Amino acid sequence: MAKVVLTNAYVSFAGVDISSFARSVTISTTYETIDTTKVGDTDRSMIAGIATNSVTLELMNDFASSQLEQLIYPNNASKKLGTSVAMEVRPQNATVTSTNPKYTFNAVITSWSSINASVGSLSTIQATWPISGAISKATS
Repeated sequence: MAKVVLTNAYVSFAGVDISSFARSVTISTTYETIDTTKVGDTDRSMIAGIATNSVTLELMNDFASSQLEQLIYPNNASKKLGTSVAMEVRPQNATVTSTNPKYTFNAVITSWSSINASVGSLSTIQATWPISGAISKATS
């Protein structure tokens, strides 16, 4: 059984490769549970309902021109905060294959913390954004 060590993931945000800023990435899917227990049952019964998808990123911030902060939260009308943005994530920054699938989705950029650091530490941002619609997985 092969093991995967994430060392060179690919993360694209609105068509821009932000991999060099990423420290971690998590794509999650959770289904609501719908209670179908009826009178007389002695145990609860459940079925899966609607899926909720999200992406969580830990990013190293950079305030320079054309860098991460300017991409997500610039001081103009092109900011991505409060919009839906196309994203792509791959385990490796390499060709898409069955062992390096790509996940594409539209994330709703609901939050951003421009500064998150203490004296002498790296300024990182952890953002969890809901995904609008389904996550598409491709292997070619």
